[in-house]
Amino acid sequence: MSLHVQLSGLCLPTTRAIPTRHFYCRSGPSPASLTPSASASLPHPTIQIVGGRTSNFLGDLSTKGAPNSDVVEKDWVDFEADLYYWTNPLRPVQWYPGHIAKTEKELKDQLRLMDVVIEVRDARIPMSTSHPQMDAWLGNRRRILVLNREDMISSADRNAWADYFTRQGIKVVFSNGKLGMGAMKLGRLAKTLAADVNVKRRAKGLLPRAVRAGIVGYPNVGKSSLINRLLKRRMCPAAPRPGVTRELRWVRFGKDLELLDSPGIIPMRISDQTAAIKLAICDDIGEKSYNAADVAAILVQILTKLPSVGIELLQKRYKVDADGQCGHTFVQKLALQLFNGDSHQAAFRILSDFRKGKFGWIALERPPR
Repeated sequence: MSLHVQLSGLCLPTTRAIPTRHFYCRSGPSPASLTPSASASLPHPTIQIVGGRTSNFLGDLSTKGAPNSDVVEKDWVDFEADLYYWTNPLRPVQWYPGHIAKTEKELKDQLRLMDVVIEVRDARIPMSTSHPQMDAWLGNRRRILVLNREDMISSADRNAWADYFTRQGIKVVFSNGKLGMGAMKLGRLAKTLAADVNVKRRAKGLLPRAVRAGIVGYPNVGKSSLINRLLKRRMCPAAPRPGVTRELRWVRFGKDLELLDSPGIIPMRISDQTAAIKLAICDDIGEKSYNAADVAAILVQILTKLPSVGIELLQKRYKVDADGQCGHTFVQKLALQLFNGDSHQAAFRILSDFRKGKFGWIALERPPR
């Protein structure tokens, strides 16, 4: 079936090869079928996401019965193509709070003092939570990559990313900042990588000092929670939303390690909008930067293609008819059924359920080949 995007009830083709025709979303009520009161409570017409370029996205894989790896990689390429076509018509997602510019300048100054840098990323989207300038900032400085929220991806995804980064020569630690898994391993690895610091100091006749490790990464990927777990006490403010940490702060871990907690840093301009949508889905970007209904609609379409979730689970969970693949219509139906037509509340419920792992272990990225 051809790919279409619906705007104000009208479907517009997203490829030049498709002739211009008018369609209504087959999976939801037409505008005329909504009651006057419900229609009044809905937001202004927005982009209706329908279909996709491909129909064979395998999604997150369990360790059992995994298909041929070449097939899997092809399907993940197809998934990225679908995401591009779904997100391309949407309003661009951009978020750059004022404190980030100041933090970025201070952080680059502090990085010169670091013996080792700990970069924290979201295990569900490791590539999208990689700052494009990080390599240039770090240069040859020792680096440890932490993929946080390992509890929210499958064993197959974990193994795939571990293998990918190992082949890149990057030390990678998987962690769960909430429960503390991986925290102690991270502390030991940081000390080991920077052990030669004091060897060189002694050779120069200097006294040994604590190893300095900077913790950097995108907003809300779990940097402060990881530090608190390392210290076994709440030293750094942490909350499940972006932008809580707003200034650099040094904390001491025993006698041998000093940690620098930094606010989340993000590019001033996000050129890859598929990455921006993933950041929004995973709550790694400020919610004022995107339309929740549009993001939830794309998430619904992703979930319907995942064998581990599918249309049936969505219908069972929300008691909403999810026939067809029109994500925005599903959000509207849920709004009418549970939230008096408030599509923002309905969208937030779907996004919140995903972020809490209610749909299972779901990664939105696989390693590039």
